[in-house]
Amino acid sequence: MLDRREFLTAIGGGVAVLVAPGAADAQRGEALPQDLSAWLHIGKDGIVTAYTGKVEAGQGIRTSLAQAVAEELRTPLASVRLVMGDTDLTPFDMGTFGSRTTPTMAPQLRRAAATGRELLVDLAAKRWNTERAGLRAEAGKITKAGESISYGELADGQELIRTIPPDIALTPAKEWKVAGTPAPKADARAIVTGQHQYPSDITRPGMLYGKVVRPPSFRAKLDSVDGSKAEALAGVKVVRDGDFLGVVAPHPRVAERAAALVEARWSEAPGQPSSAELFGYLKQHASAEERAPAERGSLEKGLAQADVRLKQTYTVAYIAHCPLETRAAVAEWNDGRLTVWTGTQRPFGVRGELAAKFGIPEDRVHVIMPDTGAGYGGKHSGDAAVEAARLAKAADKPVKLVWTRQEEFTWAYFRPSGVIEVESGATRTGLITAWDFRNINSGGAGIQMAYEVPNHRMTFQPSETPLRQGSYRALAATANHFARETHIDELAHEIRMDPLEFRLRNTHDPRFRAVLTAAAERFGWGKRKAPVGHGFGIAAGWEKGGYVATCAEVAIEESKVRVRHVVAAFECGAIVNPDNLRNQVEGAVIMGLGGALFEAIEFQDGRILNGRLAKYRVPRFSDVPAIETVLLDRKDLPSSGAGECPIVGIAPAVGNAIFEAAGARLRSLPLAPKGLPA
Repeated sequence: MLDRREFLTAIGGGVAVLVAPGAADAQRGEALPQDLSAWLHIGKDGIVTAYTGKVEAGQGIRTSLAQAVAEELRTPLASVRLVMGDTDLTPFDMGTFGSRTTPTMAPQLRRAAATGRELLVDLAAKRWNTERAGLRAEAGKITKAGESISYGELADGQELIRTIPPDIALTPAKEWKVAGTPAPKADARAIVTGQHQYPSDITRPGMLYGKVVRPPSFRAKLDSVDGSKAEALAGVKVVRDGDFLGVVAPHPRVAERAAALVEARWSEAPGQPSSAELFGYLKQHASAEERAPAERGSLEKGLAQADVRLKQTYTVAYIAHCPLETRAAVAEWNDGRLTVWTGTQRPFGVRGELAAKFGIPEDRVHVIMPDTGAGYGGKHSGDAAVEAARLAKAADKPVKLVWTRQEEFTWAYFRPSGVIEVESGATRTGLITAWDFRNINSGGAGIQMAYEVPNHRMTFQPSETPLRQGSYRALAATANHFARETHIDELAHEIRMDPLEFRLRNTHDPRFRAVLTAAAERFGWGKRKAPVGHGFGIAAGWEKGGYVATCAEVAIEESKVRVRHVVAAFECGAIVNPDNLRNQVEGAVIMGLGGALFEAIEFQDGRILNGRLAKYRVPRFSDVPAIETVLLDRKDLPSSGAGECPIVGIAPAVGNAIFEAAGARLRSLPLAPKGLPA
């Protein structure tokens, strides 16, 4: 494997722009990485290579980050390449999550590109023996009256280094020419023709294939192993390391057969709860600790002022991430150094996991993240990477491990389930006077709201959890918005006020009001009545710097819920790539339909009962409604991320529409996995 210096040599001499060394290690806890040096390289061929620890998982940041670089460097987008998620070549990064790429990494690369542009102007001024004032950077060249010189010519043979100044001027969004416009997806041709390599496509010379022998249930302990039948197959080796058990073989089908032949005895953990008793279990095992409580005024006073008081409980099931590409890794050991190719949202975090597992320094571990087939928050950990590395170490050969869909459903972590209790009060004039909101287990993300309530209390309480749980697109914001926007709708109906008017009456946030108004206008809210058997619903929210409002029309057909029409209005500051942003919003709506209507993990006695796509219902083409996306471009505001916020509005909007259509107020996600009750 090439280290950073060897890599730069391999791609040719040129101009490198570096951050100041030494500002690094103390900053590892910060959102913006600072501990590695090079961010940008300009080759003698004019190709610009930018480096980022962020990863591409289908969300389109390889394209949008390239746009940011091209914009500030004044070079064609086609000349920009990104090296991403490689722990030997890119700056340290905490991970690709939380919609943080656009607000943190794009400005960092813009600063690097702007510094590179100014350095090139200096080089041209020196070559021409002239003042900087008459020079312009444009289209990959420095020009002056009647003359131009390409970036490649200026970079050829140079070994110059420049530190990025903290006050480097960036191009205002109103002046963008490359950023802010639609751009085709980077590597699109390779992706659609199958040439693009994902983690499950990686091969290495002499590679074997691995398969883990899984226990029959969660928390089981391995008592004994007889691998003689498996090892009777040519080239098969059985590997045991504590409770870890697996096989390696020269072909994936042989590995599958060998794993099935291993005779293992396990001690299972009795008394594990089932999905049927989940919510009672969470409440019973909730911690007394209240995380990040937000409190203002007096709830007692607010409730006393209310004309209407409401108290309800909402629940959210565990759901699976269902990435298109399951977890995959290839591991290779050479002279005590470990290299792993794997699909992860946290390459540097996985490097740390591997180093800790094998007791070696992090600089002896190299993690490479080829673009992966989706993550949705589900690929933060290095499960497959660790397993592949254990098998490769035992086999003394490179090993590829690709999880099956059933393994993905069973052994990956899930979106947390939760119980949310809300008590509120409102006046007949439509003002919310009290708001008491308690989330048990699912999390505190999105627990704050854009409504102005003088007396409120919002808390999150962790709980013991029967299943392994972790990040999911928008974290707990989906659960908290579902409970809040459903409850807001219930309050509006209690006082007989239009749900849109009620929301607008309780917020003065101009961005929140703007998306509500935009969605309502496009949908025709208040201008038409729903047909018989149909219902309209509205919901809104804000998360990770973005604002969304969603209107939905549903039809009830023989107790089945069909979502017919969705309008989503979204605002996330200055738009970098409108086509990609629209894709993000529409993708979030479609993904959110699954959790809204039918996705739920069923489990009993430490076993997943519906751990395959034949039993776990995800949205199908026939479920996709007509979707209209309204994008509000705020060039006066910094760009925010868009991967998470748009998903939070669809579930409550659909639930509120179901109430109008059928008179049934549903307070549990999924809303109608088997249709509406009679």
